[in-house]
Amino acid sequence: MSEPSRRPDLRNIAIIAHVDHGKTTLVDAMLKQTGTFTVKADEAQEQVLDSNELERERGITILAKNTSVPYRGVTINIVDTPGHADFGSEVERILKMVDGALLLVDAVEGPMPQTRFVLRKALSLGLRPIVVINKMDRPNVRPSEALDKIFDLFIDLGASDPQLDFPVVYAAGRQGWVSLEAGKPGQDMSPLFETILSSVPGPLVDPGKPLQALVTMLDYSHYLGRIGIGRIVNGSLAKNQAAALVKPGGQVVTGKITMLQQYFGLSRRDVNSAKAGDIVAVAGLEGVNVGDTITSAENPLALPPLEIDEPTLSMEFMVNNSPLSGLEGRFVTSRHLKERLLKEQQVNVGLKIESLEGEGHFKVSGRGELHLAVLIETMRREGYELSVSRPEVIFKQVEGQWEEPQEHLVVDVPAEYQGAVIESLGRRLGQMSNMIPEGSERVRLEYIIPSRGLMGFKSELLTMTRGLGLMHHSFHGYGPKGGDPARRANGVLIAMEKGRTTGYALFNLQERGTLFVGPGVDVYEGMIVGANARDNDLVVNPCKAKALTNMRSKASDEAIDLTPSTQLTLEQALEFIDATELVEVTPKSLRLRKKILKTTDRKRAERDEEEAAA
Repeated sequence: MSEPSRRPDLRNIAIIAHVDHGKTTLVDAMLKQTGTFTVKADEAQEQVLDSNELERERGITILAKNTSVPYRGVTINIVDTPGHADFGSEVERILKMVDGALLLVDAVEGPMPQTRFVLRKALSLGLRPIVVINKMDRPNVRPSEALDKIFDLFIDLGASDPQLDFPVVYAAGRQGWVSLEAGKPGQDMSPLFETILSSVPGPLVDPGKPLQALVTMLDYSHYLGRIGIGRIVNGSLAKNQAAALVKPGGQVVTGKITMLQQYFGLSRRDVNSAKAGDIVAVAGLEGVNVGDTITSAENPLALPPLEIDEPTLSMEFMVNNSPLSGLEGRFVTSRHLKERLLKEQQVNVGLKIESLEGEGHFKVSGRGELHLAVLIETMRREGYELSVSRPEVIFKQVEGQWEEPQEHLVVDVPAEYQGAVIESLGRRLGQMSNMIPEGSERVRLEYIIPSRGLMGFKSELLTMTRGLGLMHHSFHGYGPKGGDPARRANGVLIAMEKGRTTGYALFNLQERGTLFVGPGVDVYEGMIVGANARDNDLVVNPCKAKALTNMRSKASDEAIDLTPSTQLTLEQALEFIDATELVEVTPKSLRLRKKILKTTDRKRAERDEEEAAA
């Protein structure tokens, strides 16, 4: 019987960090030094791994990406993971493929809520971390303070003694250098590569064991079908080899490996064989899914299945049935919507989809507002039209008690606004856990708050702090269900008829609240055209034209002074609407509307609701 041994020619590492702490930029620098990434005139020059259009626009990583770099005869497989907690299902799966983790922390900000989230996952899997204090080229860096906070965080998360003995390097990813000393800039990325080789163990392999590989990511090809990506844990794999797929429930599906690829730099290349420790992409096994084990056909043995956190937020997706439907989108039917959602479920493991009563009506559950908003934005860019409801948290029953998801929230605000922020978070059922002065002018507030209480808080914070407030939050866990947070303070302005808005009508309406539409915009009965300054809904006529007479008056003929309308982003629209409203999403427009469009039908429904409550 052969003894398990470490492969000296391979290292598998993940890069984990809070949003915007420089993971993807650091990978760029590593690729450039090893000659794997050369800038071309017609290609993006930075964040080469953020290949998705939405990732480039938002400046965040949404999907985990694999790449590899050669260094001194060793292949280093690097996985760039999302830093946002909403994409935590990506992080959890990816960490199963690696033996070490680079933890990036901003030299000015120090560890943030999502640093805690991704580090907790890495430590629980027993990974050996390397701490990279990044952005050392920024002014006012505080590397020693950041390191102290990191050490406290490791202790707080119950790191083992070997994990606490982590190596530390200092980096400026944008400038492409790493140093072993805080006060001394480096020349290139070599100190980081050397630290990886010395601190991260090679994959542990046992040549005598039969084939076992765990599928942790999925890809899709129109020619090859679904492609499973994962790490070979034991044995070896060859092209055209017979293999079996063991599902988490124990079902065994046999097939033949029609394609076998490995990562080389930024692309995948065909290989004839791969062995334990390698990260591979495999096609030919019908119905391959995340959590499946690829194993030998003669002796099918399953690996422990993946455990992925449950969704915490759900929304209703439905066919767009407004009077303006079908004018801008290519895919508008319930069949199109269902096919697209099921396709997304194949590769987006954190997503759950259920059919609801009625044609083209689905409940989509995900890990947070951003997780679902990215899906909606991707669909509208592909030409889909749909309507979506307000996000609702998912309650669960534990030992007879209802519990709800809670978030760990960090708010960084100027000291002069802290009173208003504390008052607002109190109304939203937030419990303060810490309050730290950040210099003489800012204060950092830490809260545990129900996910429900955070809905709509981002825009309120920006208004209260005149755009100077910062907030970060990550999933904390489930806690006892509290009372209902404060409802939206404002009512809405609702169009009374179908038509096109006029400047004359909007000029007369703008004193009643904030308008969401400008002149010359098509509207319909039941569409929301603005936020009312008061707490009640108001039916208005934004299409009213000025009456023509043969009398001239200097006062009445003066040009109107129209305040520019407020254009809501998708996330702002989802935060704004209440339970009786929808967001209509098309490739060119975002419209807010009431679920019941006709004024008389809405009044009847309200009356029936009041009678039922009495």
